[in-house]
Amino acid sequence: MSLPDGVERRPFDGHDGPWRLWDAGRSKLGATLELGLDTGLVGGESVLYLGAASGTTVSHVADFCGPTYAVEFAPRPARDLVDVAAGRPNLVPLLKDARTPETYAHVVESDIDVVVQDVATRGQARVAVRNRQFLREGGHLLAAIKARSEDVTREPAAVFEDVLDELRGAYRIVETARLDRFHDDHLAVVARPRTTD
Repeated sequence: MSLPDGVERRPFDGHDGPWRLWDAGRSKLGATLELGLDTGLVGGESVLYLGAASGTTVSHVADFCGPTYAVEFAPRPARDLVDVAAGRPNLVPLLKDARTPETYAHVVESDIDVVVQDVATRGQARVAVRNRQFLREGGHLLAAIKARSEDVTREPAAVFEDVLDELRGAYRIVETARLDRFHDDHLAVVARPRTTD
């Protein structure tokens, strides 16, 4: 196909002017958005991101949200995360374990609008329940549940049901969707915290 006069073909670098490509095949949160789930992310929200890895997805979040706390356990990706955060004053990288929120409770504000969870560990529901303390009433939990991180021997559907049952003690499940179109054996979960009364 020929281009109009004066327009040059240039390789795509993942940017379109000030906009960046958010690849649903590389980001579980991107896939969740692509599938149209109501994430509660519209811009300006405070976010606690659990399992930030090297910062690819959380940098997208920080680009349109407010204070964004990025928790990563592994030192190597955390170094990359620190580099990503250098140009984003609202992105706070934390070399911490999402399974022990007491180790970063003194840094993360209470009444967070959205908790995003993308951790590859057994006990993903327990991580979400332990981090419930940061989420404001009416806030959102956005979790990507990895069936193979819980149990490689069981069918993913059975694993997902067990995780959802455990989550229901602290959260009201709003909607779920399988992410298999983008990520094998993953379930996106949107939930709201249960009130204590």
